[in-house]
Amino acid sequence: MRTEYPAKVLLAWGEAISGHAGLRDWLIKNGYPELGIFTFALRNKRDARKWLLENGHPHLMAVIGIAEGDKGAIAWMERHGSQIMQHLANAGEGQQESITWLMQHGHRELAMIGHRIYLVKCELDDQYKDIHRYPQE
Repeated sequence: MRTEYPAKVLLAWGEAISGHAGLRDWLIKNGYPELGIFTFALRNKRDARKWLLENGHPHLMAVIGIAEGDKGAIAWMERHGSQIMQHLANAGEGQQESITWLMQHGHRELAMIGHRIYLVKCELDDQYKDIHRYPQE
């Protein structure tokens, strides 16, 4: 379970989360498939979620679960996650205190990633509430 990445990889991940398909594909092809696949899992793709779990990245699924308010994911992260991963997950849920904590502890890239996760989840929530859109999966 890898949890540390170079800053340039974290910046690429943040852009991929925001929808930059080229960087998502770069991550997948250049040794960081879990980060690229995370972007699909964040957007509720079942096969991507399954891949993360089956390939040793339950911490990334827990980040998504916490951003979605999953109490089981919260409990899992409390038992298995690092303090940094917990704050990333909480930032993805929109908790400003965790974004501040990440910034104050030298994890600017993770603070940005947490905020982008939050924005994607808000966008998805808005789409699900729009009666003029059909569900995608």
